[in-house]
Amino acid sequence: MAACSDSTWDDLPQKLTSSILTTLKHLQFTHMTPVQAACIPVFMSNKDVAAEAVTGSGKTLAFVIPLLEMLLKRSEKLRKREIGAIIITPTRELAIQIDEVLQHFIERLPEFKKLLLIGGSNPILDVNKFLEDGGNIITGTPGRLLDLFHRKQDGIDLASYVRTLEVLILDEADRLLDLGFEHSINQILSYLPKQRRTGLFSATQTQEVENLIRAGLRNPVRIAVKEKQTQSQAIQKTPSSLNNYYWICDVHEKFNFLVAFLKTHQVNKHIVFFSTCACVEYFTVALKEFLQPTTVLSLHGKMKSKRHKIFDNFRTLNSGVLVCTDVMARGVDIPDVDWVIQYDPPTSASAFVHRCGRTARIGNIGHALVLLAPNEETYVDFIAINQKVPLQIFTDASEIKTVDVLQKLKMMAMKDRAVYEKGMRAFVSFVQSYSKHECSLILRLKDLDFGKLALGFALLKLPKMPELQGKKVQGFTAVRMDYDSLKYKDKSREKQRKAKLTAQQDSAKPHIKGKGNTAWSKQKEKKQRKAERREQRQKARKRKHQFDDDDLEELSKDIRLMKKLKAGKISKEEFDEKFED
Repeated sequence: MAACSDSTWDDLPQKLTSSILTTLKHLQFTHMTPVQAACIPVFMSNKDVAAEAVTGSGKTLAFVIPLLEMLLKRSEKLRKREIGAIIITPTRELAIQIDEVLQHFIERLPEFKKLLLIGGSNPILDVNKFLEDGGNIITGTPGRLLDLFHRKQDGIDLASYVRTLEVLILDEADRLLDLGFEHSINQILSYLPKQRRTGLFSATQTQEVENLIRAGLRNPVRIAVKEKQTQSQAIQKTPSSLNNYYWICDVHEKFNFLVAFLKTHQVNKHIVFFSTCACVEYFTVALKEFLQPTTVLSLHGKMKSKRHKIFDNFRTLNSGVLVCTDVMARGVDIPDVDWVIQYDPPTSASAFVHRCGRTARIGNIGHALVLLAPNEETYVDFIAINQKVPLQIFTDASEIKTVDVLQKLKMMAMKDRAVYEKGMRAFVSFVQSYSKHECSLILRLKDLDFGKLALGFALLKLPKMPELQGKKVQGFTAVRMDYDSLKYKDKSREKQRKAKLTAQQDSAKPHIKGKGNTAWSKQKEKKQRKAERREQRQKARKRKHQFDDDDLEELSKDIRLMKKLKAGKISKEEFDEKFED
């Protein structure tokens, strides 16, 4: 366990390379964070490291610096296709961020080539880039990295290039396992040489992480880094510079409150978390309408190539709103985030801490707010006990004047089928997510007020779904309108919808029997051929049956002759004569 210290880079027992020190000064990193002061000396002394530290504590430099130092101290210089280090991360955004940190150092270390391997692009491009430019330090996500190990048919044998591997880093290891990458990680480990240094960095210690430590690390030095806190903060898992709030409001008032809050704090930079991709899609459309001219961006796991551009765009903003799922809850470092707002409690309790960790990073002051329904108030005590994160009520909420924007959102849905469909999908996805909540004893589906919830989503009507079967939904009245005639505002989408409807109507028309109906004539010919084949089979069976009766009669006759011969009733000459007849 390491306490917060005021260590400088000059305090390290091992002398850092001048190019690395120059880069640190250029980046204005003069002092080490506790996790850096604890991990770097151990890692540089050629020992495996298993480190646990709160989010936003500076873990990236804690492994990047010793990684580079170990590669610089190699007796033989790495060739361009010889891989010296691999960094595995759970998300593309975190991989990009680490790659950017590496870039600052690589600019002063021309002997090294780095390569970023993440999804969302053609893997053949990655193959060609590695074959042409090489890659001594690879940062990537498990799926894309494993895919390249399997691509021998494309002219790349990655397994042969990792024989020179010196360092393996597993960043956000608990998240890697939460996302189901355990099998991929084990497969990747099978390709790597045993004689290597391994660093495992995690915000939480779980049994799955412990299993990974035993499988991938050799006698690791375990490091748990906590910030220096006051006695009242001693149990807290989140940074001491984070102000953590909660506010109780009815589900049909939540969105009104969110819009009013963001308008009140429009000069700030916000991240708003929703539980599902469909909720992100729907509420982003609404926020863009109601928060003009504030920049509103959205990001979730189902996005492909767009994610990189959106992520980079939000990082450069001085103010604005990023609406996202938990894909942005781990590891990523976005500068100057003032507020993290959790529109609803995450399905995983540990994700609550990681969401909050997108603000108050590296000692900066930050604020986090979770919105809870009246039936969810016990979640405050649950988080305090389970995650050791005390929450205080957001007293400033009384100063925020809300306006009903839900009626405007309903009007948007009545004018555009796209908004109507997004709202329905968002509602369904939220209910399904809520039914699978990790804290199901506290956040129970049966306690949801579906009428108020539908109002809070500004639905025009309730969707058909199993969770609503047999339930009396009170306080909600569907809008009476012809939903089949509701058009997309986007003309190309509306054209496609009409074409699809026409095709469905044509395929549903019954075939009329009669002259000139080609389909019916073919069907009649088919029936005739079928009847003829049936008749032929019956005749064949009849012939076969007759043949069998004749054979049996002949056999019976021969047996009777043999019995008469044996009894002496006929002579041998008489038997031969009658047997040949």
